Amino acid sequence: MFKGLGQMGDMAKMMQAAKQMQERMAELQEEMKAMTVTGEAGGGLVKAVSTLKGELTSLDIDPSIFSGDDKEVVEDLILAAIKEAQTKANASAQEQMQKLTEEMGLPADMKLPF
Repeated sequence: MFKGLGQMGDMAKMMQAAKQMQERMAELQEEMKAMTVTGEAGGGLVKAVSTLKGELTSLDIDPSIFSGDDKEVVEDLILAAIKEAQTKANASAQEQMQKLTEEMGLPADMKLPF
């Protein structure tokens, strides 16, 4: 189709590749809203679930940890579980972006989104 157009054909290919990457990036962003990871603290007594976009979707607290004297411990466990979920979400999101760059034939060290 673009044979004999020289640089114009290369530019058209680049534009097509950029459009495909943009479409795939939008799809991945939507998929990441549904993907979840779980962070745990206190040996699983507190669990926080987050999407790869970082949205906390649920928090599960084992009732055995509720005691008036342990309020600070419970708060620390909740924060630890949330932080772990966020860390896992960020790592998983980076993995998904790296897969996209590899899929598109881009350099492995290229950071997306731009």
